[in-house]
Amino acid sequence: MRATSRRGILNLRKVFLAVALGCLIAPLAMGQAQPPMDPVVKSQLKVIFPDAATFSNKQGSPAHYKVYAAAPKGEEPKLLGLAWWTTELEPLERGFDGPIKMLVGMDTTGILKGVVVTEHREPYGDFSVDTPGFAAQFKGKNIRDPFKVGMDIDAISRASISVTSASRAVRNSARRIARELLTPPDKK
Repeated sequence: MRATSRRGILNLRKVFLAVALGCLIAPLAMGQAQPPMDPVVKSQLKVIFPDAATFSNKQGSPAHYKVYAAAPKGEEPKLLGLAWWTTELEPLERGFDGPIKMLVGMDTTGILKGVVVTEHREPYGDFSVDTPGFAAQFKGKNIRDPFKVGMDIDAISRASISVTSASRAVRNSARRIARELLTPPDKK
């Protein structure tokens, strides 16, 4: 009798857990009641897209945020661009001491709007990838640019591995987003 009641309690717990998870996941799966965007991520997106009115939650494959302009009442907002995390699109790209997490934004024509370096463990990061100048040099770059350190990306003595890796992560992730999510100019 005792074993039967324990099984019954375990089964009730399983049913309760399944119902609770279903109540949490079902609205998300049906496109309803999305959780609010993390305010830190929203502020980072606002740095890249200062004129944006709204941002979508992270979505799709490859994972990205959609960035919208303000729209007159009753009209659809215009898509300004897309943003993504380099570590999600290029997870194997490593600097000197691990991944360099950057939020990258690009307009709908393949021009980078900006980069925010959010996390790294680089020993020389304080004078390389962590400086405002490093991120600023990507603003306005076309995804077709070479992104070569020493050519169109500033080289930094004692931080060449970090700078090269970060530049490659920005270039490769931007090209992947463009290839998979943007319409080429000749197809519009």
